[in-house]
Amino acid sequence: MIEVRDVRKSFGSQAVLKGASLQIKAGEAVVIIGRSGGGKSVLLKHLIGLLPPDQGSVLVGGADLAQMTERQLLQVRRRFGMLFQTAALFDSLNVFENVSFVLRREGRHSAAEIRSLVADALARVELSGIEEKLPSELSGGMRKRVGLARAIIYKPEILLYDEPTTGLDPIAGDRIDRLIRRVWEQLNVTSIAVTHDMKSARTISNRILMLHEGTIYADGKTEEILDSKDPILHRFVNGISTIGIGNV
Repeated sequence: MIEVRDVRKSFGSQAVLKGASLQIKAGEAVVIIGRSGGGKSVLLKHLIGLLPPDQGSVLVGGADLAQMTERQLLQVRRRFGMLFQTAALFDSLNVFENVSFVLRREGRHSAAEIRSLVADALARVELSGIEEKLPSELSGGMRKRVGLARAIIYKPEILLYDEPTTGLDPIAGDRIDRLIRRVWEQLNVTSIAVTHDMKSARTISNRILMLHEGTIYADGKTEEILDSKDPILHRFVNGISTIGIGNV
């Protein structure tokens, strides 16, 4: 479904992606791990065409995003739903207005159909009956779940997650992880998340890729990666610094 071929991306003199290549099949639940600032979110934005590569190509369904017009890109993005790191809700809109934003803008559904779709999306993230609340009235975990409801309301083929548990306490984070897993299983979507939360990675994936120094360093089944004895993988997965205690 998605193929990244030797993608390179720099910002000024800083090279972030240095020849990243990967393939993701339809229906997979993939997590991309790597150090903070290592390019995970940059790679995710390439998958949806929000950033163009300096070199290389990104293909969705065999079509190269870099060769598309803006109109064609919009059609491809319609296949994606995305949960942003901050949930990215509109503060001036209530929950109903946030979740239904895309559907109301497109004008393809009646008011009754939209209300039904919003109710179904909120039920899937265990937030029924909060349509009239404003984002300021919600906890961080609830805001993330509203963001997830907005991402799934039009039943996309591919769901992207940018650090889905960042800023949440362990219980709220676990709830988000379980909802992501359930959405993947129930809606039969392709799920792609970037995270440095290893507990989250174990729960929401069946395959893990590691982005290291601008390239895909490792690719394997979840348990294989998390239990790997490879020095770089082992240190990252277990949070082991290369600095000795006596040097701190």
